[in-house]
Amino acid sequence: MTIRRVTDDDRLSTSFPLAAYAFESSPLSAARTTEFRDYLPYNQGNRTLIAEEDGTTLAAVSAIPMRQNLRGVVLPMAGVAGVATHPLARRQGHVRTLLHQLLDEMRDEGHPLSALYPFRPSFYARFGYVGLPKPRRVTFTPAHLGSLLRVELPGEVGWERIAAGYPTWRAFTERNLRERHGFSIFPDYRAVGMRDRDEFWLLTARVAGEVTGAVTYRIDEHGGTLHGNELLFTDPLARTLLLQFFARHVDQIERVTVQVPPDELPELWLTDLDVHVEARTAVPGASAPMARLLSLDALRGLPAGPGRVRVELTGDRWLAGTHLLDGTTGALELVDDTTGRVPTATLTAAGLSALAYGVLDPAELPLRGLGEVPVDAATELRGLFPRRVPYLFADF
Repeated sequence: MTIRRVTDDDRLSTSFPLAAYAFESSPLSAARTTEFRDYLPYNQGNRTLIAEEDGTTLAAVSAIPMRQNLRGVVLPMAGVAGVATHPLARRQGHVRTLLHQLLDEMRDEGHPLSALYPFRPSFYARFGYVGLPKPRRVTFTPAHLGSLLRVELPGEVGWERIAAGYPTWRAFTERNLRERHGFSIFPDYRAVGMRDRDEFWLLTARVAGEVTGAVTYRIDEHGGTLHGNELLFTDPLARTLLLQFFARHVDQIERVTVQVPPDELPELWLTDLDVHVEARTAVPGASAPMARLLSLDALRGLPAGPGRVRVELTGDRWLAGTHLLDGTTGALELVDDTTGRVPTATLTAAGLSALAYGVLDPAELPLRGLGEVPVDAATELRGLFPRRVPYLFADF
């Protein structure tokens, strides 16, 4: 068996067919196979590795070079995707071998973070990934937004096809990347796929000429559903401007469905709003995202609360050793200390990642098999890493 990196047209006969078999209906039609070539421009910057033997592709993995906000700092992130194995070569360790090499290379090239959408979370937990919250899907009827039509709001909404409005949409996602913890976006070569397909309307909210909210959507049929993608907004006014636009569709559609961040509370948007909010996970096909630190460099300089603790990192290929974390200056530092006088916690890579992303309290880590955290160390870690709700946004 050999491992090699594939690029350009090579994907058409190696990684693309494996991924299609794993994640689509099969056998593929000839028309569907022909469509693969259309995807090549949107994969040009991916790092794709395959394992092959006698000309047969046994397994494939890819990493998308992305950016992600970790506690207010935007860092390079490796988005892992297209993990697939030939049906006659499964459970032979090929994906493990490929992932190790892929993450080695991405880490060496300066990506201290990684995220993915797992086919089975427990599989990736063995690679140090920890679960992130899943966005909510919100469904409601325009009729229940009727009260908004009587409200005079400062600001205005814009409406256009995504092909025309793509620069505005891209700029607003860049703003969210800078401002929202956990937020990630695709590189330009991948992101422009939405513009090129031109399958959505773009709705924007503007106040004093500044874009403060946006959502892309489509309508399936008269009397049907307005299918919104991610509802992004910087404040309640922007959100209300977008909802007011939806209210104007009361005589056109039966319902609206949109995705909202995991910390959003749609049941409190309006009084008497009849709304269904759902975040369902299932294996396979509907798992929540996962993420991990690939390098401790991701922690240096992060905003931190007061705390000082020694962590012993064990059982991981990329994070190991003993390190003193110090947040007394307000920015996280990794410093040398030989006094042995500070509390010590023993953490797995997933345990430290859970704290960095803000998804678990230190007291939860021993219960999940992610470390040993004495009470005094938990207090310090709680100060260093206050709980946060990350929103991954990019779906890959």
